[in-house]
Amino acid sequence: MEDNGHQLGAFLRARRARVAPESIGIAGGRRRRVRGLRREELAQLAGISVDYYVRLEQGRATAPSAEVLGALARALGLDATEREHLATLAGARARGTAPPGGPGAGVGAPLQRMLDGMAGLPAVVMDHRMTVVAWNGLGSELFGRVAERDARWRNHGRYTFLDPAARDFFPDLDERSREMVAVLRHAAGRHPDDAELTALIAELSAGSPAFGRLWETGDVLVCGRGTKRFHHPAVGGFLLDYETLHLPLTDGGPTAQMYVYSAPEGSEGAGALRKLAARTAGAPVPAAG
Repeated sequence: MEDNGHQLGAFLRARRARVAPESIGIAGGRRRRVRGLRREELAQLAGISVDYYVRLEQGRATAPSAEVLGALARALGLDATEREHLATLAGARARGTAPPGGPGAGVGAPLQRMLDGMAGLPAVVMDHRMTVVAWNGLGSELFGRVAERDARWRNHGRYTFLDPAARDFFPDLDERSREMVAVLRHAAGRHPDDAELTALIAELSAGSPAFGRLWETGDVLVCGRGTKRFHHPAVGGFLLDYETLHLPLTDGGPTAQMYVYSAPEGSEGAGALRKLAARTAGAPVPAAG
């Protein structure tokens, strides 16, 4: 994984390539050799010198002001998550401490009781590396009995890109893969000195060409709410809604995410959840890792 100076440059290049010249009144056509805007065009649009912008992209200028960041964000048409990521990359060198939360980091007893109390709703907690660190019984069942997996394969990124079973689990795997890479890239910007996260990204890049291609897009994402399609060998395919709750881990580590899944009453998803709940009924809820 690049240091944050180079991450900043890579992110700017990827976002610059995304801007259609026609959208800002610049004629396109076959004679343009670059995809998106040229460096000098973006610098002019943002009101900064071409030389300074070139140094930003090359990782040689690593402390742009808030005014410069705002101008670049407007010129590039960044959304709220991308703006936050841009500011993180620009300020990470001053902040840059490695987050705690290696293997064994988990949740406290009150949160585990909350998970267990939501018996009818699948719920899992993932750390910033997308490793499942806690779950309830229905959440474990929904995610392929994650409680029974080796700890290494509780990492959702590793499962998505390196385990062939993911294609059956996620019918829309391509969309899930894009989301996963964008979430990990956002985490990498926030935690540039996290050796375990760096090693994970290197492993995924080496083991999956698809991961490498998606990483180069520079996309970033913070999960909120939405709908996901699942396929479970016992009940078939179904849709579930999800909400994301952000919470700290007990060891003082970075924010983790609790994903809670549900479905409208009478829907195919609600029926699937009842069947999955029946499979877990009477069985003790596995203790979280």
